Amino acid sequence: MPPLEPRDHRISLQEAAAHTRRHRAGVQGKPKEADHGGSFHGDQVMGLLKQKGCTGLKVYHGRSEKGARSIVLVGLDAQGNDMTTGMLLEVCWPCPPYCGDSSPLNA
Repeated sequence: MPPLEPRDHRISLQEAAAHTRRHRAGVQGKPKEADHGGSFHGDQVMGLLKQKGCTGLKVYHGRSEKGARSIVLVGLDAQGNDMTTGMLLEVCWPCPPYCGDSSPLNA
């Protein structure tokens, strides 16, 4: 895979809220699809990003053994390759129920 080209990934809160709202609307009535996201402990995410040679982060959508959606995080090297011999993260705290206080991203 070629290295990732420069891009500003930042979006406004309004844009982010629109993305999450569209997702929630699209999964209504689909229990296995109903999670809105997931939370990871910051120290573990930072550990993944601080791996030698890590220049980015990739998010994979997956499924648990029971069929629930999951999120898998892996570091990327300078060539844009998954760092599969390094740290990988999953088993996030799902939202819901771990959604926190009212947020425009979960309203």
